[in-house]
Amino acid sequence: MLSIVIPTHRRMDLLRACLAAALRHAPAECEAIVVDDGSPGGQATTVAQAFTGVRVVRRERTGGFALAANAGIRASSGAIVELLNDDTEVQPGWAEAAIRHFDDPAVAAVAPLALLWPDGKVIDSAGDRYDIGGIAGKRGHGELLSELYLSACPVFGVSASSGFYRRSALEEVGLFPESFGSYFEDVDLAFRLRRAGYQAIYEPASRVLHHGSASFGRTGRRLIEQQSCNEERVFWRNLPGGVLLRSLPRHLAVLAGKALRRRDEGTLTPWLLGRLRVVGDLPALLRHRRRLRSFTKCEDVAEWCVENRITRRSGKIPAIQ
Repeated sequence: MLSIVIPTHRRMDLLRACLAAALRHAPAECEAIVVDDGSPGGQATTVAQAFTGVRVVRRERTGGFALAANAGIRASSGAIVELLNDDTEVQPGWAEAAIRHFDDPAVAAVAPLALLWPDGKVIDSAGDRYDIGGIAGKRGHGELLSELYLSACPVFGVSASSGFYRRSALEEVGLFPESFGSYFEDVDLAFRLRRAGYQAIYEPASRVLHHGSASFGRTGRRLIEQQSCNEERVFWRNLPGGVLLRSLPRHLAVLAGKALRRRDEGTLTPWLLGRLRVVGDLPALLRHRRRLRSFTKCEDVAEWCVENRITRRSGKIPAIQ
């Protein structure tokens, strides 16, 4: 059975559209769970309860996407779990196209083709990529949909905005890191799945329209600090020791380039504060790295990330037949 988990906080208009599309196109064996992450006056609960068959997990205080997503996953019962942002609208057949890949026990996650709302001509995400210098990104983001993205293929990870996950794999490696709040929590999970020997697949026949973080509002200084901290955490938490040492020169170059860009944008201070927060996170970081060793089966992360980056440029990504 498929479980659809929709964390939400404040955009009730988006939530209604999201639920309407999901319930209209969902397969027969499916449950839908809305996690009301402390919405004002419980508005999200009221909206969700207007839809027949939708379960609600209500949190009194806002905890952020990772915590809300984990609460929904724990309340769900499906062997496959899909996380949906409340600003997405699934398209016909999206679930069936993705679920078929889980027939392969090595597959732990499937990324749909997320297209920017409303016309679906521009890509939001075709799976996630990662550069070992410490850069996480969405494949194809901002590009017009083209033949390059019309074949299923392996990817580094999937975006939690609409990603499908195998429950047993999540139970093995753990859920989203709740200390992250929001942003890059899906990249952290992708690393753990890769370290445990699992694969992630991109499936273009599974399509979702995405408003593009419309539910989060404008980016402020606090959000920039949080994003910066989480991106730095991912690098230090997850790269294997030998890879980490070899990647440091590249990582320092990446940080220098980002610092210059942030200076030009006038956001250097919150960006720096976010990076420096990782120092205080050192004990938790070391505990996480020790836990990784308990289930690590694959440490070719460096080669895989570089392959993903290079093949994305050339378009020579091996298609899945």
